[in-house]
Amino acid sequence: MDKVVASAARAVADVADGVSIAVGGFGLSGVPDALIAALRERGTGGLHVVSNNCGAQDSGLAVLLAAGRISRVTGSYIGGNKEFARQYLAGELELELIPQGTLAERLRAGGAGIPAFYTPAGVGTLVAEGGMPWRHDGNGGVAIASPAKEVRDFDGTPYVLERSIRTDFALVRAAKGDRHGNLVFNKAARNFNPLAAMAGRITIAEVEELVEPGAIDPDHVHLPGIFVQRVVALTPEQAADKRIEQRTVTVRTNPRKEGS
Repeated sequence: MDKVVASAARAVADVADGVSIAVGGFGLSGVPDALIAALRERGTGGLHVVSNNCGAQDSGLAVLLAAGRISRVTGSYIGGNKEFARQYLAGELELELIPQGTLAERLRAGGAGIPAFYTPAGVGTLVAEGGMPWRHDGNGGVAIASPAKEVRDFDGTPYVLERSIRTDFALVRAAKGDRHGNLVFNKAARNFNPLAAMAGRITIAEVEELVEPGAIDPDHVHLPGIFVQRVVALTPEQAADKRIEQRTVTVRTNPRKEGS
């Protein structure tokens, strides 16, 4: 089945207001920027986003955040995004903050058909005991707090029950993909992308290089096409647009002389 869609705009044309979306990426690595930009142009709002973080440096999900299109975030990291912190503390959006490994497993479990699982991460904290601010009231108080979760003992160790995550849509970015939706990710860009793709009922992948079926060695496939419903081929310019979040340059103070 050929899953290629002509454009990012067409691929997200049925993403309606208020839906839930799992989004791949970690910082600026592996972020489906073209699909996010298409969502912004479409005007979709009231979104429940599930992602490790909510964009940075005015790119990625920060584009939707700045436009006021996101109403709820399930994620692990909000540092470095001042607008995210402002909206959260002002009570403009809801945030479920969870341990990063738990987020990864909740997405994977959702894609694998596992409804819930037990983990020791979060035991003895507000994650398990409840009371974590999900939404502020804008006046320094808490409008909505997280509920307590079930804690159960296994062989003398307490574990907290976490429910898996399924979303209406998922947006991911891959280095290479074929027309059947089989995907290959490049190094750090692999991060949350396969997990987000598994959790989405309709997964849309933007790929830097589109190849024909059979061109990818089956042993090299990171995510099989069964998890992907739509594929969008990026232009060379879009594929090459890869930002660096924090550029660090080392300056040699005592350069060695040639031949020394």
